[in-house]
Amino acid sequence: MTAAILAFCGSANAQGDIPLDENAMYFDIDDLPNAVVWLPAPPDTTSTRFVYDITQYMWGKEQRLDEDRAQQAINNAVEEISEMAEQFSVPFGMEISEQNTPAIYKVLYRGVLTVRKCATKPKSEYGRKRPYSRFQEQTLLPEGEERLKNNGSYPSGHTVRGWAMALLLCEINPDAQDDLLKLGYEWGQSRVIAGYHWQSDVDASRLVAAAGYARLHTHPEFLADIAAAREEYARLSGSAAVPAIMTPTPASSATIYDIQGVRLNDQPRTGTYIQSGKKYIAK
Repeated sequence: MTAAILAFCGSANAQGDIPLDENAMYFDIDDLPNAVVWLPAPPDTTSTRFVYDITQYMWGKEQRLDEDRAQQAINNAVEEISEMAEQFSVPFGMEISEQNTPAIYKVLYRGVLTVRKCATKPKSEYGRKRPYSRFQEQTLLPEGEERLKNNGSYPSGHTVRGWAMALLLCEINPDAQDDLLKLGYEWGQSRVIAGYHWQSDVDASRLVAAAGYARLHTHPEFLADIAAAREEYARLSGSAAVPAIMTPTPASSATIYDIQGVRLNDQPRTGTYIQSGKKYIAK
């Protein structure tokens, strides 16, 4: 299994992402947690916290001397969900792609895209200068320096995406949680090693991702999508299916979705469906 996944991760032609569309988000930006309100501002350049950032920047440069860790930092710099999914397939234990795992891919795409938007407001508010720009030094990925130099450093969008994907995949396959979280953590540290972010950017990003992840669980379409992803994983892996709540169809005016997240106009007679964030089996 592992060898096959590694071979897949090394393939040159990744599947293209679902077209980037704001309508794919579960929430509008203004409905997501506003980190400008609750998250502290980035460290002032005269503070002891900034001294730590500089120390970690130097640590990151030392890590580049390790060829394997430097290459991982380069690999982790991808932005497309399809390319991220290739790398997370290894700890997940299953090849993740739009073709092979459509339900899993769908919730990853929509979920990560939504959570990533939680970084938009603080990036715009603080406009923090990136470390490579402040020190006028080259990064591990010089081809991206010009494009990102005016894009705020706080928080790190790459880290938000990586931590969000790790959290989502842990919910789908909790048995792999430790390996998934390890990669999610390293994904953020890769941004320090590459020279694109301060440590405080990365640390804040994990909080931003966790806040967005919590918000996802209040949306009925997300709950339907994550349920479908878990059932798809159980079917493909041969593991026990996630238990459903056995109950008659509840008398409620709340919107009903089928297990694929499609809204139903009528009360279902039989089958599995989602209502008010809970899964039911109608008999």
